[in-house]
Amino acid sequence: MLEKWIAESRYTVVFTGAGMSTESGLPDFRSSNQGLWRKKDPAKIASTEALNNNVEEFIAFYRERVLGVKEYGPHKGHEVLANWEESGKIKSIITQNVDGFHQLAGSKRIAELHGTLQKLHCENCGREYDSSSYVKEAFYCECGGVLRPSIVLFGESLPQDAFTFALEETEKADLFIVLGSSLTVTPANQFPMLAKESGAKLVIVNQDDTPLDHYADLVIQDRKIGELLRDLDN
Repeated sequence: MLEKWIAESRYTVVFTGAGMSTESGLPDFRSSNQGLWRKKDPAKIASTEALNNNVEEFIAFYRERVLGVKEYGPHKGHEVLANWEESGKIKSIITQNVDGFHQLAGSKRIAELHGTLQKLHCENCGREYDSSSYVKEAFYCECGGVLRPSIVLFGESLPQDAFTFALEETEKADLFIVLGSSLTVTPANQFPMLAKESGAKLVIVNQDDTPLDHYADLVIQDRKIGELLRDLDN
């Protein structure tokens, strides 16, 4: 059924969450057994308050995350989506993930709702750096400001350009495919419902139930994302 819908769709948009990244080996944040937030309080570590008042612990935590992202990379599913974009089978990707794996796989039309760990910028002057600076233990800008990951911290709003792009793409979609998101994080989880309300078919691929399953036209829970995409690509 999904293969037929993709073939017939004029405008397919894909929305990815943590389940897309965990298949590359990265731990997620909110899972009941392995989630990183079970070990750390996000309000104390991954927040603007920590950046301003607890900078050493902030840097230590995010250096560990940057090193984790550098250790892994895109899986077959990321590559399939990049190929589908190039061939026109999908139009864009909206992602909650900050690992940058979609870009590394070759995707170009991406809304990174929560930013990326692949880049850093100076909290003072805004100058951009590659995240390899953290690997080299270079934590400060030439101006003296703290280098921070270019991600959305607790206490910050989503990047306007990414949010606007995601909104426009969602409203154009006639097929909206969710891959590996719990759909519990706002405002990102509003996009699947907006797509549905705009007339799109909604497909949710996730190992656990989500709050939007009963709105979906198709729910798939028994497949790994990479395997499913690989099968659909054949």
